[in-house]
Amino acid sequence: MRIRRKKWAKEELENAKFYIDKPEEFKGKWNTKFKNKNPFHIELGCGKGSFIANLASSHKNINYVAVDMIEAMLGLSKRNIEKAYNFENPENLYLIRQNVEQISNVFDKSDLVERIYINFCNPWPKKKHNKKRLTHTRQLELYKQFLVENGQVYFKTDSDKLFEASLEYFVNSGFVIIKKTYDLHNELIFEENIETEHEKMFSEEGIKIKALIAILK
Repeated sequence: MRIRRKKWAKEELENAKFYIDKPEEFKGKWNTKFKNKNPFHIELGCGKGSFIANLASSHKNINYVAVDMIEAMLGLSKRNIEKAYNFENPENLYLIRQNVEQISNVFDKSDLVERIYINFCNPWPKKKHNKKRLTHTRQLELYKQFLVENGQVYFKTDSDKLFEASLEYFVNSGFVIIKKTYDLHNELIFEENIETEHEKMFSEEGIKIKALIAILK
């Protein structure tokens, strides 16, 4: 998703206590950053951050890291998180700027990541760009480097082609798909479903939301 540059984003992020500009420094020791041993979940490609803001503020017994590589997106995420936490600094959530293609530079097995959320990522429809998909086997192999055994991936998309391809990607990478749906809003497979900005938009257009839960065995 393209977004205009936000001149204010850089300064606001630098001043936010829950933003980390060099997350690789915490690889293997995220529990020291959170100062507890609560379950650890991450969102890849957090966009404007409404999903992670609502999720993390409602589950303060779980630690979260939200990842995006676009400064303007992270700036909007920062503001949405502040609103969700009533402008108090969250203790269970950090924003980081990182290219997901290098995500293994930020986490490893000792971080005990139990769940990954991937919501409405770029479908990269051209075949030559398929490897950029966040659910492609190339990416899933990276996630396996830090996801715990029986760790989960929660995935949502509006794209039929991406969803069908992702079903194959997960199986080919050794994941087991335990739940899937082609119409999430009429067949809820999650314990709760927090809508993203894209999800609301697509649903209003009559596009059905596809979703799955995959487990690393």
